[in-house]
Amino acid sequence: MQTGILLAVFPGLLALAAAWDLASYTIPNRIQLVMIAVFAVFVLIAGLTLAQLGMHLLAGLIGLAVGFALFALGYVGGGDAKLFACIALWLGLGNLLEYSLTASIFGGLLAGVLLTLRQIPLPPMALNQAWIVRLHDSKSGIPFGVALSVAAIALLPHADIFRHASIS
Repeated sequence: MQTGILLAVFPGLLALAAAWDLASYTIPNRIQLVMIAVFAVFVLIAGLTLAQLGMHLLAGLIGLAVGFALFALGYVGGGDAKLFACIALWLGLGNLLEYSLTASIFGGLLAGVLLTLRQIPLPPMALNQAWIVRLHDSKSGIPFGVALSVAAIALLPHADIFRHASIS
């Protein structure tokens, strides 16, 4: 039951990161720090072996390297890069490739939808919402934290982390 509670907290943090990114094009570091802290508690409660923990840590490091490479190339923001690493930490090495592909598909869909909607004028009532105006602005980027979070939530029920939770 305790691991189930922790696994419910992770999607909540993902939803918070997505909402924050959507509204402000930022993902506060404290969200990722809480994700890491909750993962540490999960590791203790679920009783992951050192080998299992190592695979999750390796996935997080790979996620951080990939995320920051994409950031350095200007494809994603720094918050997106750190969020990707945190999600990789949670999902582990066994689900990293599947997650990366899923996140890429969701990211492409999000970009396509936003670029299409940006061609349509905003209705007058939407002009009062700063976050909608920012999201609609063709000079704005894409809040990829939304795609990263949605992909993780979609994959989570099938991820190895659920097997770890059922062991305890």
